[in-house]
Amino acid sequence: MDTSAQKAVSAANRSRKAAKAQESAGAFAEPEKSLAAQAYEAVLDMIMSGEAKPGAFFTERRLAEQLAMSRTPLRDALLILESEGLIVRLGARGVQVATMRIEEFAENLGVRRLLEPEAARIAAGRVAPELLVTLRGRFEALLTHSQAGETPDRTEVRGADDMLHSAIADAAGNSRLAAIVRNLRRQTLMFDLRSLPERFTDTCREHLAIAQALAEGDGEKAAQAMRDHLDAVRASIVARLARL
Repeated sequence: MDTSAQKAVSAANRSRKAAKAQESAGAFAEPEKSLAAQAYEAVLDMIMSGEAKPGAFFTERRLAEQLAMSRTPLRDALLILESEGLIVRLGARGVQVATMRIEEFAENLGVRRLLEPEAARIAAGRVAPELLVTLRGRFEALLTHSQAGETPDRTEVRGADDMLHSAIADAAGNSRLAAIVRNLRRQTLMFDLRSLPERFTDTCREHLAIAQALAEGDGEKAAQAMRDHLDAVRASIVARLARL
């Protein structure tokens, strides 16, 4: 089995473990399940926003105090985040936000290339037109600001990027595919994107091409636009590695 296939299987296994952990929450009373979900969302937001940076260490006690809740629902949340590859448990000491090396980022991207073009092909014509209008507006605004010499707002860039890729995964109508793609993209954020060459303008244009193909309902065009986008990102990584 090649590396990309192994990564796909690994991602699927992690998703199954997460689902099992979430199902196990059914053993708790309803308020406890609600607290576990709140803890999960709170810690996930800390990671995705960059508040908890890759490599950051936390004890369960410290996190519980920060979130103002007991450690029982927090442990449930941490179990799911661990199964998703977003944190690493360090025995009884606590947990650490996962890190990702550039080689691992490239492998992650290879798995996404197997899945996301197909998702885009299926999603063509299925994404709500008003959502695509919003997305095009966000990317065009980012391009306009960049061309005016303004520094891109990384939060807005990531928000628009995630909105497009998530809309495609959801519109494909396969919940398992959507879960795997979403998890792969979350893991990507473990990588310090400042280590990559800046591709801001190209990325916005590539996303606009994907959105246009989706709006036209052209599945093959959407798949190719997604493939071109991921290939361009991968090429930038290869170029970066060649200079190391």
